[in-house]
Amino acid sequence: MRIGVDLGGSKIEAIALADDGAIRARRRINAPRDDYAYTIRAIRDLVMQIEQEAGATRPSPVGIGIPGTISPATGLVKNANSVWLIGHAMDHDLQAALQRPVRLGNDANCFALSEASDGAGAGYRSVFGVILGTGCGGGIVVDGKCLLGPNAIAGEWGHNPLPWPEQNELPGQLCYCGLHGCTETWISGTGFEADFARATGQQLKSPAIAALAEQGDAAAEAALLRLENRLARALAAVLNLLDPDVVVLGGGLSNLDRLYESVPLLWTRWAFSDHVVTPLRRNQHGDSSGVRGAAWLWAIGEA
Repeated sequence: MRIGVDLGGSKIEAIALADDGAIRARRRINAPRDDYAYTIRAIRDLVMQIEQEAGATRPSPVGIGIPGTISPATGLVKNANSVWLIGHAMDHDLQAALQRPVRLGNDANCFALSEASDGAGAGYRSVFGVILGTGCGGGIVVDGKCLLGPNAIAGEWGHNPLPWPEQNELPGQLCYCGLHGCTETWISGTGFEADFARATGQQLKSPAIAALAEQGDAAAEAALLRLENRLARALAAVLNLLDPDVVVLGGGLSNLDRLYESVPLLWTRWAFSDHVVTPLRRNQHGDSSGVRGAAWLWAIGEA
């Protein structure tokens, strides 16, 4: 049995995962904000509760997905939108709190690993996992293992510029990373909502915009067409660089059924190939993919 923990900005979820992929116990709590020490204690207490509920007879290995990554240069958290985690040796602090080995992974990597292990990417050698939610995360799994890179930034496609930009997309919106025009500012859930607001003056969430489009609202339909076009361009750049066997979508925007038909038709315009056979698939594990992938950071029988 392995424990997986998904540390989000608003919640922390933990599961006990059996070797066959069955979830033996699950618990979710509100995540502390702006308090690093409290975050460590909350994860420790949650792991203890999950183990007790699952009937563990010995301490289980723990994998944790975080909204950032551990810098290979410093050993400290970087690139976290939960900014109170930045600059801390979180893996060491959690190992000390839990008194056992702990592995940390980027939340998008955990998503990709989950879907590659026993989800929509199972059976494929290379998987590009995408989270289209508050941000625009990406993870790469090859032969069942996350590709991290020497800087621990592999898959961070959201902080590349939107490919083949149109004139009205330049210079692009300011991203929290300090640069303009990042892909994340266009095709994340928040980027899509901001684009609709700029065009209409209305502040609506993504599901409401999609519902308006289904009802025949012209402005909502136009916003979705822009999203599809931009997502197709962004993924075509990924195809040209990685040529993955499958692309799996997660996050709130992955619930838009039309993306799975429109985007593969559109991306052929920019993909450097006479024919594109790469499937675009919806995730199988939904909101559980991140926490499952965190547990999968430990292979069966590894600890």
